[in-house]
Amino acid sequence: MKKLLSVLLLAIALTIINMNQALAETSNGARIFTSNCAACHVGGSNVLIANKTLKKEALEKYLDTDPDLTQAIIHQILNGKNAMPAFKDRLSQMEIFDVSAYVLEQAEKGW
Repeated sequence: MKKLLSVLLLAIALTIINMNQALAETSNGARIFTSNCAACHVGGSNVLIANKTLKKEALEKYLDTDPDLTQAIIHQILNGKNAMPAFKDRLSQMEIFDVSAYVLEQAEKGW
């Protein structure tokens, strides 16, 4: 019984740690988005090409579709496309991961 309780408490602790890490990623992602992306994508919109927003339906339709939408967003941030510049030389890998997590989270919420 003690062993089962220990395993259960460990699982709960790991879940809490993972949730806190996810919150930190999206919080940092929000800051990065505001600094680098919001000028063109305020509120998930697109000031240059109105139909290519950051809403989930548009991301799924217009991004080079990787089965994993997060990977497709990361690819877009790294390489840019058309009027969007590439950010691979402007942001660290962790910053790109954080902002992609934020974009996907906001897209799933409907911006």
